Amino acid sequence: MRGIQKMIEQEDYCMDILTQNLAIQKSLGSLSKLVLENHIRTHIADALSSGSKKDKEKAIEELLNLYELTNVRSN
Repeated sequence: MRGIQKMIEQEDYCMDILTQNLAIQKSLGSLSKLVLENHIRTHIADALSSGSKKDKEKAIEELLNLYELTNVRSN
């Protein structure tokens, strides 16, 4: 982010700024996917297989909240 801010301050070529911005967005998307996959395979799986109804409900609520966030961002 600081790199893009510096590019803007230096009035770099717009296409260079956009290209860098898109590269960062793609990297963040990949990171988000990895973190989500890890969370589902560990925390969510454990919560859903536990005997605790509270843990199961929390896991489902987390996934629903994430679904809401992704739908808001994509609209």
